[in-house]
Amino acid sequence: MLGKIMPLSRIVMIMAVAAIVIGIVFIYMGVSKAKYIQDQMVAEKVSVSVYGGNATTGGYIDNAAEAQAAADRIKKHRQSIAPSYGNLTSYGNGGKGGYDPISTDPYPPNPKLTIGQAMLEYTQALNMENYLYMGVFALGFTQAVTVIGVFMILVGIALMAVWAAIRKKKEAEVKVTST
Repeated sequence: MLGKIMPLSRIVMIMAVAAIVIGIVFIYMGVSKAKYIQDQMVAEKVSVSVYGGNATTGGYIDNAAEAQAAADRIKKHRQSIAPSYGNLTSYGNGGKGGYDPISTDPYPPNPKLTIGQAMLEYTQALNMENYLYMGVFALGFTQAVTVIGVFMILVGIALMAVWAAIRKKKEAEVKVTST
């Protein structure tokens, strides 16, 4: 039915061009967003020394591997304050539980800290850890989008080869019927 409205070769060519255009858009979006994320990471100026990297080079976290290493290290530090958020908040409000960042009572697991200090350190570590893990996720996602773009271009090229084969077959049929 569709072949009567539009020849098959034209449909294949339209799909090929669409696949290539979509592929180019995906590659552009993947690469440009990855660059944006990396630039934002550098703008935050989180030193690679956060995870034990070589800080003498003055480097800042700007890729997924560094962000992952830093987030993992911060997580260990955070869990040394309290194994979980629930555990941490169990000491708040005079032992009744809850978030109590202004408490000056000693923090039982570490008497050098007040409950308020422990809660603030914990939540700041949690914020930084989440920021870094989101960077890892976002950079991984941009890589996936870029790879999908490359795949779409390859599909478009394959469809062009199919189009060429259909056209060649059609031309051969025309030559046979005309002779």
